[in-house]
Amino acid sequence: MSTLTLASAIEFASSEWGILLALGLSFPIIVSIRRSLRRLHRSSRLPSNYERVLILGASSGIGRAIAHLYASRGARVCIVSRREDELNAVVEECRNLSMKAGHGEYQAGGRRVISVVADFSETDDMVRVRDFLETEWRGLDTCLVVAGVSALKPLMAVAGVENVGRSFKPPQADAEGIQKTLDAGTLAAKCNYLGPLVSAVTLIPLLSTTSPAPSILLLSSLAATVPAPTRSIYASSKAASLMLYESLAIEHPAIHWSYVLPATVEGAFRSSAVDGGEVREADPNIRGIKREAVAKRCVSAIDNGDRMVYMPWYTEWAPFIYWVWPGYIEWRASKKYRFAPTKSS
Repeated sequence: MSTLTLASAIEFASSEWGILLALGLSFPIIVSIRRSLRRLHRSSRLPSNYERVLILGASSGIGRAIAHLYASRGARVCIVSRREDELNAVVEECRNLSMKAGHGEYQAGGRRVISVVADFSETDDMVRVRDFLETEWRGLDTCLVVAGVSALKPLMAVAGVENVGRSFKPPQADAEGIQKTLDAGTLAAKCNYLGPLVSAVTLIPLLSTTSPAPSILLLSSLAATVPAPTRSIYASSKAASLMLYESLAIEHPAIHWSYVLPATVEGAFRSSAVDGGEVREADPNIRGIKREAVAKRCVSAIDNGDRMVYMPWYTEWAPFIYWVWPGYIEWRASKKYRFAPTKSS
């Protein structure tokens, strides 16, 4: 009996199914080893207390939490935001956290925590940020592009047109409604696409030539990879920046590129809606992912050399499911955002 069992096991192991099972079981181990080697490689070339970190959009929310994490471990942190009052508060918080962890105010001849009031979508502002980094730190190791704005209305609703089955009320969008839609789209593109573009063009050479292990992280969104009603302006602008950075990763392989794509996150991010829309989904502050959890995953993605990170992890299946069963994703998204086109009577 034991001989038969052993023979069966050997036959199964040598079969295609056996090989596939062995590969499936070994895959998590291989991934874990690969991540450990990446982390060891970066930490050996760039100790955390010498890392020069730029956070674009750090005056609140996830960006603020990321700044706290880097400051707590002694990294040199540069915080950029348009809002000076909030920026000054974050700088003070980071300095206190850094000193509490036993790190001095200066590191390698430069201040450990610095800030710049700037708009990351404006050319002159970003050149000023780059010049400041060269003066203070003589370079940059890590850049996190975190800033963004939301948009919460169906596209035609932005233009003041309501769907009534296959008809519309009023029948057409007037010039004022079209202009309002254009204005909302322009604001979303400025922050969600042009900001990342200007930042990349400004900082890629600096990162490449001054860091032993350069990294860029883009905080994107699950909405950049699967469609959802009421998110047409937001999702399209986020998808554009994601594709931009994925293309740049091929053009500049010396830099490690990471993209973090969370689902709904807690906080007041939706108050920045460029179309003036209201929150439709269940209260994000109850159901959303914690900002601190996203911040920690952003930092670990850079440390571990992760490329594409979905949060929660199971949402990485969403693009595949949309490919094989689009109706299911469309139904789930419509349900989440409480969207149902009015049917004609």
